[in-house]
Amino acid sequence: MKNIPMSEQTDPIPVVMALSGLDPTGGAGIQADIEAIASMGCHTLPIVTALTVQTSRNVLRYETVDPLLLIEQARAVLEDIPVNAFKLGMMGDVQTIEAVHSILQDYANIPVVFDPIIAAGGGTALADEEVIAAMCELLLPMTTIITPNSEEARRLAPEADSLDACAEQLQDMGCEYVLITGTHEDSPAVTNTLYTNHRRLESFSWDRLPHSYHGSGCTLAAAISALLAQGLDPFNAVHEAQEFTWQSLRQGFRPGLGQYFPDRLFWSRGEDEV
Repeated sequence: MKNIPMSEQTDPIPVVMALSGLDPTGGAGIQADIEAIASMGCHTLPIVTALTVQTSRNVLRYETVDPLLLIEQARAVLEDIPVNAFKLGMMGDVQTIEAVHSILQDYANIPVVFDPIIAAGGGTALADEEVIAAMCELLLPMTTIITPNSEEARRLAPEADSLDACAEQLQDMGCEYVLITGTHEDSPAVTNTLYTNHRRLESFSWDRLPHSYHGSGCTLAAAISALLAQGLDPFNAVHEAQEFTWQSLRQGFRPGLGQYFPDRLFWSRGEDEV
């Protein structure tokens, strides 16, 4: 095979900066982001927002990264490598949110996908009311697509009396698109609903799988961010990312004593293609 000089490579790989917590099980957080973003054909710039002690069952405790160090991590890379999208995950405290806000302010034209993590799958709280308020005030106005599950949507918009109303309030706070996922609802199928321009754009129905999964929300949001980085419009990015996520869950595995993990690299093992 002929080697192509770097100067002749005209199609650079799109780049996503992921700002997320570090999950030492590898099921969620920054590793989930890296795997999903790579699976969508992009390169990840991983910026760690928090260090966690957790198992496949639950988060035991966490410490956020010093906000000055977080800013230094991100800005050093941003001055070196052009970024096509941002993916936001676990924030952990108000100071982290303020640090991320200060970064995003300087890159207002780059799409932002926000997975608003409020609690771990095992129930441990990862955001109190003060943190939720800071998310709404500082991050939602900069968010292109927010991807809360139904429980997170209700926490972010507590005055709303329905999920449609939650989406309306989140758009009022500044989000361009709201994708509310139905994994936590008691329904035969999982229905994910996309909203924009203060209306319901589309509902997507997926077969409900039999297990509980660790890292499904990270996988979905990261895949969306990578597809936006590739140049897809938000509707098609959301649709394709859901297909990838569902396939990852369907072919998931249980490495420990707790939840199943998505197999985000199923495609590399000759399984069903997305």
